[in-house]
Amino acid sequence: MGIGFDHKAGVLAALLAGAAIVAPAGAQTVIDVAIIGEADTFDPMMSTKDVVSIVTQHFVETLYTFDESWAVAPLLATDLPQISDDGLVYTIGIREGVTFHDGSTMDAADVVASLNRWLEVSTRGKGVAGKVASVEATGPYEVTITMSEAYSPLLSLLAFSNSAAAVYPEEILGDTVEQVVGTGPYMIAEHVPDQYLQLVRFDGYVSRDEPSSGSAGKREQIPDEIRFVPVPDPNTRVEGLLSGQFAFADGLPAESFARLEESDVADPLLLKPFGWPIFAINHKEGLLTSREIRLALQAALPIDDMLYAAFGDDNFFVVDGPLYPEGWAWRTDAGTERYNQNDQKAAAEMLKEAGYDGTPLRILTSRQYEFHFKMAEVARQALEMAGFNVQMDVVDWATLGQRRDDPALWDIYITHSPFLPEPALTSMYESSSRLGWAEPEKDAIFAEFTTETDEARRFELFEQLQAKVFEDVGFIKIGGFNALMGVQQGMTGIPASPWPFFWNAKSE
Repeated sequence: MGIGFDHKAGVLAALLAGAAIVAPAGAQTVIDVAIIGEADTFDPMMSTKDVVSIVTQHFVETLYTFDESWAVAPLLATDLPQISDDGLVYTIGIREGVTFHDGSTMDAADVVASLNRWLEVSTRGKGVAGKVASVEATGPYEVTITMSEAYSPLLSLLAFSNSAAAVYPEEILGDTVEQVVGTGPYMIAEHVPDQYLQLVRFDGYVSRDEPSSGSAGKREQIPDEIRFVPVPDPNTRVEGLLSGQFAFADGLPAESFARLEESDVADPLLLKPFGWPIFAINHKEGLLTSREIRLALQAALPIDDMLYAAFGDDNFFVVDGPLYPEGWAWRTDAGTERYNQNDQKAAAEMLKEAGYDGTPLRILTSRQYEFHFKMAEVARQALEMAGFNVQMDVVDWATLGQRRDDPALWDIYITHSPFLPEPALTSMYESSSRLGWAEPEKDAIFAEFTTETDEARRFELFEQLQAKVFEDVGFIKIGGFNALMGVQQGMTGIPASPWPFFWNAKSE
């Protein structure tokens, strides 16, 4: 998969050199980035995986994005939309003179076709599709979205790079996109599966002029080329960073922090707080369609032990039940009396009352995020003490991404999420998500939450929603954690982010 370019020999020479940054006088600047595994799609509409977001944000773009304070900011749109007083009509100006990688010019027709596909195929798009009455071009460079009911998280959804409302040329769109063509600062030059994805600067890119802030503002295209290298083993990512092979490495184990601090080659980059590990629950099929068995699962988990096994150092985790951390506007203690019970005896009684027959509890996990696997191992021991028959299915991250889309193949899969500025961006609340958590009272709360515009009332509704997470065991937050990444010393322009980007990266 790729778009050809005429200096391929020079690129291959740079790749073979094996250096993180190659910049002799007159030569190209090449940045090698170690990521946790292969991005299994380059169409970000089709995935909620962070590794897909990290890679694809460099070559496809959305109408909006987030600045450094997580406020929505325009990207392909000219500005924030004009919104009608009833909250139903969004009028969005589209930037003129923006070019796709295939040389065609973006206009309102491309945006309309892309947004309609997003509503049809994307997890997040499908979640809002029932509230969208129409998406229309109301001018060559103007798009109007008309809602059938007010939906307060709409702009955050349109800004998110995860299950993204990406904009493509109208002509390439279908159920699948065979070759991704975007408007981003880089474009795909070559992809060798499981070895590297090579991006080259798109010379026709038209950046915004505002100062860089988060992923908003100016995208400077400083590196000539960016190579994303899938490195599934976390210790190999550490060693590659410390040897100078990589300019940046994502998803590093907590125990490598001291080595990075002591290194004269690389520095630790700590994102604090980052997010929360999650046990995603299958509500569609299998053992955990029983609320009583879900409650037993929740009661048995030894959260302290799981987090300690995963991170080893309490500087990297916090045993914390609320779905948002200290200092965030959405923080509430509602429902958290059910958090971290660590009571295998009580869980055994619940299983007995539920008539549990020994059906295997299938936990789907991967070692590419080593802390996922370590949490699963500790959970397995406690669950077996409570009487569960546990089946551990350990696969690579790409395979996990495929299997979790088939509810016949798992009962729990382990994932994690950054803390997101808008709760509705967490797709697990949606009955249409792959978890399939459909419960009438929860669904009613969530529907009101996403149509309410008064912030005080939205907080009250979120309290109720969080309580339902614990009462019905919609999914299980294991705790909070900080993310460790590493960067070559002297490199700037890479802000600590759940989805790091490299268009402003440079070595000083």
